[in-house]
Amino acid sequence: QVQLVESGGGLVQPGGSLRLSCAASGSIFRINAMGWYRQAPGQQRELVAAITSGGSINYADSVKGRFTISRDNAKNTVDLQMNSLKPEDTAVYYCNADVSTGWSRRAHYWGQGTQVTVSS
Repeated sequence: QVQLVESGGGLVQPGGSLRLSCAASGSIFRINAMGWYRQAPGQQRELVAAITSGGSINYADSVKGRFTISRDNAKNTVDLQMNSLKPEDTAVYYCNADVSTGWSRRAHYWGQGTQVTVSS
């Protein structure tokens, strides 16, 4: 099937930076959008940033100006550069991809998640 694998999470001090990476593999015909979501304890999963194959980007207001999403269509990867991190950015971050596995088969796939903790 399709698998998404995230990497790059960890512990960082407030004001620091982390770079998350996600690689998609498997029976991929085409990937439309890829994005990053996060879920803090006791809260709903929320969209952080998303990017289409054509380069259109959406950011959550809370991260705009601090985070940057980028994509390599040839490698089926998406990265999230996170700068000026705040304690409220602490969450499990999940990669998501809108994947077509055939002309009439399309679904969203999720990575396993990577923990980001911002604390001194």
